[in-house]
Amino acid sequence: MLLELKGVTIPTFDQKCNIVNNISFSVKEKSIHSIIGPNGSGKSTLAYSIMGLPTYKISKGQILFDGQDITNMNITERAKLGITLAWQEPARIDGLTVFKYVSLGIKDKSNQKENVIKALKTVNLEPERYLNRYIDETLSGGERKRIELAATIAMKPRLIILDEPTAGLDLIVIEDFLNIFNRIKELNMTILLITHREDIGMVSDYATLLWRGDEIITSTFPEVMIRYCAKAGLKEYCKRTVFQGEKTGCFDSDYIDRIFREEESK
Repeated sequence: MLLELKGVTIPTFDQKCNIVNNISFSVKEKSIHSIIGPNGSGKSTLAYSIMGLPTYKISKGQILFDGQDITNMNITERAKLGITLAWQEPARIDGLTVFKYVSLGIKDKSNQKENVIKALKTVNLEPERYLNRYIDETLSGGERKRIELAATIAMKPRLIILDEPTAGLDLIVIEDFLNIFNRIKELNMTILLITHREDIGMVSDYATLLWRGDEIITSTFPEVMIRYCAKAGLKEYCKRTVFQGEKTGCFDSDYIDRIFREEESK
C-alpha cells in the first residue's frame, strides 16, 4: 500500500466538533482511488490533511506513506516524499509562459524541455501551440486545468491528489480528462481522486465512500458505488447509467435491489 490512513479524525477550526471521524483506508500503489460522497461529507478536508496543510491537522490517528509515518510532517516534507495536490481551481499565475510554469517543479533540468513536452502531450495539449504561450485571460478554464495537471505530472510525484478536477468542465472535456487519468496511472503514478460525481468515479479501481464525515465503505468502485446510490436514493439512475458495462457488470439487478432495501430499513 502506498498510502494508509488509520483512525484519522479531523476537527473543525474551533475544535468543537469533527469534520471527519475515525477514517481508515489504504490506497494501492499505481491505482486510481476515489473518495466519493455528497458535498459537505469531508472529502476535501481529508485530501488537504493528507497533503499536510496546517489548518487541517488531525486530532487522532495516523497517516502512513510507503510505510513511513508522516502524521507530523509538514507540507514541504510530504511533497519531497512525492505527494502533490492539484486544486479544484487552477492556480492563477498569469504572466508566465506555459513552458516556464510547467518546468518550475522539475528537479532534473538536463531534460527539462523534453519532460515539459511529454507532460503537455499527456494532457492533450500540443506543445508547439502552448510552450511559448503566456498564461493569461485568453486561456479557457479547461486549458488552465490541463496546464496545471501537466505541471503536476512533470514533477513525477508518486501520489497525485486531485480535488474535483472536472468541476466546471463540459461533458466532452470530462471524458477526455478521464482518459488522461488513465494515462497518468500508466506513468506509474497513483491518483487519489476527490469527487462527488459518480460518473467521474467510474475511472477508479477502488473507492472510499464518506457520508457526513464517516467512512461507510472502502472496496472496489462498483461495490462502493452501490452503497453511494443507496444512501443518496439514486436507484433508477444508477441502474440506468452507472451499472452498465464490463466494470460494473458483476452486479445484477437483484443484488442492487437488496442493498437498497437494506439501506431503506435503517
